[in-house]
Amino acid sequence: MGEVLNYPILLVHGMGFRDSKYLNYWGRIPAKLEEHGCRIYYGNQDSNGTVASNGAYLADKIREVTAQTGAPKLNVIAHSKGGLDMRYAISTLNMSEYIASLTTISTPHHGSLTVDQLLRFPDFMVRFVAGCWDIWLRICGDKNPNAYEVFKIFSTAKAEEFNRHNPDAPEVYYQSYAFVMKHVWSDMLMFVPATVVKFFEGPNDGLLAPRAVAWTNFRGIVTSNSNRGISHCDEVDLRRSRLTRKKGEGISDITDFYVAVADDLRRRGF
Repeated sequence: MGEVLNYPILLVHGMGFRDSKYLNYWGRIPAKLEEHGCRIYYGNQDSNGTVASNGAYLADKIREVTAQTGAPKLNVIAHSKGGLDMRYAISTLNMSEYIASLTTISTPHHGSLTVDQLLRFPDFMVRFVAGCWDIWLRICGDKNPNAYEVFKIFSTAKAEEFNRHNPDAPEVYYQSYAFVMKHVWSDMLMFVPATVVKFFEGPNDGLLAPRAVAWTNFRGIVTSNSNRGISHCDEVDLRRSRLTRKKGEGISDITDFYVAVADDLRRRGF
């Protein structure tokens, strides 16, 4: 077991999936962090809520966790859209006093050039696809899904507008990480979107290119020690298994990456 962080970790999931007791968004990652001495809590916000509705939910969750633990602050690790939800809670909803650090994993801070192109489809088509997704997510437990508004926040124009309204809070330590697949077929679950994104933006993790996710204290592109790379699904341990059995430069198990993040936060006094 490693040394304990000063503050608990709040894991904030991305879109299209919910944390649940029996099907955790984060795979083996929470258990590995707990073995390492970390106290783990979950955001549990809607999988496809707007940043405003999810941000409000997370603000309440932050108050709940700090009251429950007695900790004055939290370390937040957020994946994908979860990073935007948290930035809204910190900046617009003034939750910065409760947050020691925000680590974003493949969060589309600058929007997606690919989404810019997809939103050129007729609006009724975008609304139809979004509406169908909302129906399914309500069945899965979302209270206020709004896929149409979520799609739009991923455009580059809306992302930059969001950034203007949600600047970094000076008292919070921010850092960001990017990942890429080595080939579009590296993860067949991501083959189609990875191919589309590569056409418009180049190397990506199946959904997002490094250009989109680089934010304050950008720590670079995390690589695996195989020629497979790391996909958007791999980033949260979807398969519940090591990336590779190979040794060498780069990571072979995504849980090792999160332990390294926790260790770095501890060294920084968080």
